[in-house]
Amino acid sequence: MAILGRREEPTDGVYDYCCYLRDALAKEGVNLSLTQVRWAEIGRKASRKELLEAVEGKQNTFFLLQYTALSWSRQGFALPAVGILKLLKENGSRCAVVFHDPDGYAGNRAVDRFRRAIQRYAMKRLVRLSDLAIFTLPRDKISWLPADTQNFVFIPVGANLPAPERAWEASHHSTGSKPVVAVFSLSDKPTLAKEVSQIARAVSIAAKQVGPLEVVVLGRNSESGGEALRLALAGSGAEVRIVGVVSADEVVRILGTSDVMLFARGPISSRRGSAIAGIACGLPIIAEAGSELAPPMNEAGVILVPEELLPEGFGTALARILTDQTYRASLAQRSRDAQKRYFSWSVIARQYAQALRALGVPSRD
Repeated sequence: MAILGRREEPTDGVYDYCCYLRDALAKEGVNLSLTQVRWAEIGRKASRKELLEAVEGKQNTFFLLQYTALSWSRQGFALPAVGILKLLKENGSRCAVVFHDPDGYAGNRAVDRFRRAIQRYAMKRLVRLSDLAIFTLPRDKISWLPADTQNFVFIPVGANLPAPERAWEASHHSTGSKPVVAVFSLSDKPTLAKEVSQIARAVSIAAKQVGPLEVVVLGRNSESGGEALRLALAGSGAEVRIVGVVSADEVVRILGTSDVMLFARGPISSRRGSAIAGIACGLPIIAEAGSELAPPMNEAGVILVPEELLPEGFGTALARILTDQTYRASLAQRSRDAQKRYFSWSVIARQYAQALRALGVPSRD
């Protein structure tokens, strides 16, 4: 049973993750159900009582607590997650924690440092209390994790998309039409303005070499970010198409008819689901290099640009990919290969099943 905290709006990546994982685990002989701890709706005391009622009589059930700081606290002080795990353990349950946020939040203000310290303290407690600690980053990328941690497992996230491999067969635009640059998901304010500025500069540079092109903006914050991008690119020869938040099937269709993804949401890593979506759909990805980058992420068709070269480095990479068909095809093939080997839900579910069976968790009858 997956235990989830507060729902995110308008999209909830962790909930979607659990749904795709549930479907894939069924093929591995593992039943996964989902339970929400509704602390934000009915209060912490009532939600804990509701959770105990939901798990009553499930002595043979193994629980997967889904951790992000904001899913257990509106301010990111994640200690309530520890309380939920202790509640399950006191009930005699065996539990894993899936760390979707594997580090404390950034920032240099006093409140940021205090919040980060609380988050890391909470995560250390969760690791010690859990039977299994599942991380979306390799061990050497998690600075606070003790080197002798025995219950560690690394499983990268998959794309929250249905059969993204369908995009590999999509019909791209005919020769001579505008190439398409996909921007899937943007950050909230105030980071949004920085991302829009970087994308606009990169596309402007590329348009001077490539000619007219189209930028399709979809997913979270695409409406506000897309309008700002349209203004910034006025007169550049680049057309901006704003799609908004659409169904997962529509995401696959749109990415399947794109030539490249520009990922501007900070450094890329194996926990960034929107970047994995581009890989899953077989696209070349242009992204910022960062400290979290590690195998298998760098085996995909990802062009990394150091922070000090942004945003011009994005533009240079974008122009090369859009003008060199052979190069673009080789990057796309690398993304498809990485999806098959590391990021498909069948591979992810197999890793979960192996980790659970190593703990003696039985499959369904």
